Amino acid sequence: MASAEEAFEGTFREMFRRHAAGVAIITVNYDGVPYGFTATSVASLSAKPPRFTFNMARTSSSWPAVANSAYIGVHMLGLENQGLADRFARTRNRFEGDHWELGPHEVPILKDVSGWLIGKIQMRLSFENNAVVVVEVVDGAIGGDGVPLLYHGGSYSQPAPLDYEI
Repeated sequence: MASAEEAFEGTFREMFRRHAAGVAIITVNYDGVPYGFTATSVASLSAKPPRFTFNMARTSSSWPAVANSAYIGVHMLGLENQGLADRFARTRNRFEGDHWELGPHEVPILKDVSGWLIGKIQMRLSFENNAVVVVEVVDGAIGGDGVPLLYHGGSYSQPAPLDYEI
């Protein structure tokens, strides 16, 4: 029989599986080697100055690069980027091919995404095996005007329009 704590952990996991999140890829260049990973924890922090945050596990193979670099990139993904999201979530050969190039501050920039931002890391807040990273934006570009890629219920999806307009 499951303990109350185990039952609550199951409730917590299921609750966040039901919370749809936009899909992004974080990239960083550390000692001339590109690193990157798929993230669903990217959030806007402030507009003036422009800042965003993301969370990651400090056990991630990308953590040493994030922990020791000054600049980082975030790439917002569209529905057509599902393969790229899978590649950066599930494979080790994330940078094999011509789907990226070095951008400002030598940060890897992914091609054909909905948009990208380069930022200077302002703060890394470590808590147990996790970290919240605060980034101030210094450059960026908007890509195509596609449908955003969402992660919900353990799989990718897309937003569906409602019959209500604001």
